[in-house]
Amino acid sequence: MTSPWYKSVSSVFGLRPRIKGLLFFILGVVALLTILSPLTSTSYEASSTGSTRVPNIYSNYRRIKEQAAVDYLDLRSLSLGTSLKEFPLCGKERESYVPCYNVTGNLLAGLQEGDELDRHCEFEREKERCVVRPPRDYKIPLRWPLGRDIIWSGNVKITKDQFLSSGTVTTRLMLLEENQITFHSEDGLIFDGVKDYARQIAEMIGLGSDTEFAQAGVRTVLDIGCGFGSFGAHLVSLKLMPICIAKYEATGSQVQLALERGLPAMIGNFFSKQLPYPSLSFDMVHCAQCGITWDIKDAMLLLEVDRVLKPGGYFVLTSPTNKAQGNLPDTKKTSISTRVNELSKKICWSLTAQQDESFLWQKTADSNCYSSRSQDSIPLCKDGDNVPYYHPLVPCISGTTSKRWIPIQNRSAVAGTTSAELEIHGKYLFHCVKPEEFSEDTQVWRSALKNYWSLLTPLIFSDHPKRPGDEDPLPPFNMIRNVMDMNARFGNLNSALLEQGKSAWVMNVVPVNARNTLPIILDRGFAGVLHDWCEPFPTYPRTYDMLHANELLTHLSSERCSLMDLFLEMDRILRPEGWVVISDKLGVIEMARAMATRVRWEARVIDLQDGSDQRLLVCQKPFLKK
Repeated sequence: MTSPWYKSVSSVFGLRPRIKGLLFFILGVVALLTILSPLTSTSYEASSTGSTRVPNIYSNYRRIKEQAAVDYLDLRSLSLGTSLKEFPLCGKERESYVPCYNVTGNLLAGLQEGDELDRHCEFEREKERCVVRPPRDYKIPLRWPLGRDIIWSGNVKITKDQFLSSGTVTTRLMLLEENQITFHSEDGLIFDGVKDYARQIAEMIGLGSDTEFAQAGVRTVLDIGCGFGSFGAHLVSLKLMPICIAKYEATGSQVQLALERGLPAMIGNFFSKQLPYPSLSFDMVHCAQCGITWDIKDAMLLLEVDRVLKPGGYFVLTSPTNKAQGNLPDTKKTSISTRVNELSKKICWSLTAQQDESFLWQKTADSNCYSSRSQDSIPLCKDGDNVPYYHPLVPCISGTTSKRWIPIQNRSAVAGTTSAELEIHGKYLFHCVKPEEFSEDTQVWRSALKNYWSLLTPLIFSDHPKRPGDEDPLPPFNMIRNVMDMNARFGNLNSALLEQGKSAWVMNVVPVNARNTLPIILDRGFAGVLHDWCEPFPTYPRTYDMLHANELLTHLSSERCSLMDLFLEMDRILRPEGWVVISDKLGVIEMARAMATRVRWEARVIDLQDGSDQRLLVCQKPFLKK
């Protein structure tokens, strides 16, 4: 009788009858080796948590079983006499393709009135599996920090005519010179320049300078409709963490431009659905000419801002259209700021300051404020501490009963990491996060990052010879502007990058079915998001320099995901000459190497030489020129 494990392997690798005899021979050898193993051994191997110990015989059997799975793959390839076939290259129409944002398909599905612009993976049609190629004029981005202020125009989907027709503000912001776009650090979408604008916001809070934002508890900023990222670039220079979100745009994308500059950004449109962040996530929400009508849909858009805003946090609204609008008589004209201010009183916000066309509201730090409101005020939600994943917008106030209700002015210097704060997160995660567990994980990733960089340095220098006109290459962290940690856990890879002075920011992704650690990541002042890796990530192609996945493939093996589709998605969002580092068990790594070959990556398997069954798969995406 055939074992269930054999059936599952057969279904995956398509074993043919002619090699079944050889297969059973291998299984016999495995069984014999297992029986002849030193059964009397008294040595034990610690588990990953350190709380239980298992005999070596189990570890040996597991390794043999995983190696057998690798042998099956090799046997099939040998029996067929062929290597794994590479995926074909996609056509030109998919150069800037973003799955789940098919506006035409959404309209055909009956979505309208703005909902057709939102994210709808459920209407995604099956398409031919293929590798997305870069545009004909694509060039490798310039090294940081030069690449923050100068990008290649051929790398983004926007034409010279679109630049010139986009208004005087844009033409003053950017200088289009042949095949480059230059962003002036002194200018921005705000009329008096980005630095003056940031200083104005600081003064409205009561600070002497924008360098004091962190002292006032402002470290993370959700920038809605971020233009071309100039405000975010300035915040990065102040060592703050801005995250730009903007709706999907077929051409001239704000998110694509910001990411091309190496700035944190992702597609995010909350017209009908909540953003994939927990309640109480950001210290400031910023909207400068973001084009949102805040009082529509029973004010649910403003309630979504309130949901993600931390206690004591700030909402900044800047727009030249704050003045009275329309053709109505003066007595009936109502500005955007006036309508927001009327609504703010119902959700315990207070208008703190106004300068020119900028208005600043502060969310209450006192949760008792909600019980003292009038009876006709907006009701409170009964949602607890859930992390929504594109749930519909709600007409109520969220997060008021959360154990994470801590005013931004009262947080520790290194928020999210003290024993008291970890205890709060432990309750939030339904089991305790012990300080020793957190400390051990921190040390693991400090060491791991040093190992990664020691491995990547010779590879980068050998694969990237000095180009004509280039200076001698700097250490590899200067060639990597952003990293996506696809299974981020506590965000300690991000922490290690900061401690070691690497000039790269991290998008910390927490899988939807993994341990819910996103609140810890956000409370530490890092960029993070919830995501289902069975679906495409909301970003444009070629927007990340490095992808890191620690035990993600093992986690997804029990999900409905197709690993082949995952590798194609990873290739889509990885820039040419970008890097992938995957850490997982031996058998999983060997399977991943086969998939990496199919998407045309150069792949190397590295044994950590620590006696474990963990391996590293280090890959580089080639520059597929047309």
